[in-house]
Amino acid sequence: MTATDNVTRVPANVDRAAANARMREVLARFMPPFVLLVGVIVVWEAVSRIFKVPEFVLPAPSTIVAVLIAHQRDLGYAAFVTAREVLWGFVLSGIIGAAVALVIARFATFGRALYPLVVLFQNVPKVALAPLFILWFGFDLAPKVVLIVVIAFFPVAINMLVGLQTVDSNLVALMRSVGASRNVILWRIQIPNSLPYLMAGLKVAVTLAVIGAIVGEFAGAQAGLGYMIQFASTQMQTALVFAALVEVSVLGMLFYYAIEWIERRYIDWMPHTA
Repeated sequence: MTATDNVTRVPANVDRAAANARMREVLARFMPPFVLLVGVIVVWEAVSRIFKVPEFVLPAPSTIVAVLIAHQRDLGYAAFVTAREVLWGFVLSGIIGAAVALVIARFATFGRALYPLVVLFQNVPKVALAPLFILWFGFDLAPKVVLIVVIAFFPVAINMLVGLQTVDSNLVALMRSVGASRNVILWRIQIPNSLPYLMAGLKVAVTLAVIGAIVGEFAGAQAGLGYMIQFASTQMQTALVFAALVEVSVLGMLFYYAIEWIERRYIDWMPHTA
């Protein structure tokens, strides 16, 4: 074996070791919840069969899977409608929440006036607002998006505001000593410091966005997973209710892990949770 062979084999071994390490990391992260989920499903199926629980009370997982397959087209379209509502509402809530945080941090006097109003508005029951939004905007996309924004913008605003306000005071003093303006400090120091907090707020907001979409569809809709859940419950089709709930859960997880992937991909200096 020549020296050239050694040179070419070392990178291959390094790449293989790195790939194995990544695979072990993925397995260590996803295997525990997967095993727990499988265990819950097995116990659920066993209880349903042993005690012969009526399907309209608690359908077995096998029955839910059968309904998922049988109603695949209807559930798929409903999931598409709900996903569109969640996406629009989440994007707008992120933009509005970040804008509110920036305004409060940048304009101190106006921020002191705005912050209590934001907190006060957050305490308004959102379920009570849903019929009003249906009355004002109709049964289409707009009322669901508005309701999602009302529900989901607050964690974005609060988390980003914390990041904007918890910067290193010594670093701010250094920037001021070299003549940096408030806008420069905001852009160069405060905003980069707030990005990890912003991502944490977005992960909370995206789960609230899914809930907001379902609540909006409960209040009044012609399609979507919330509409399907409400319709199936009135028809005592409990298995279809659970099938729609499975779709809602999967949809929420997809949005959540999409945000987490963006966080890991573009904000790689911050610590990550398991």
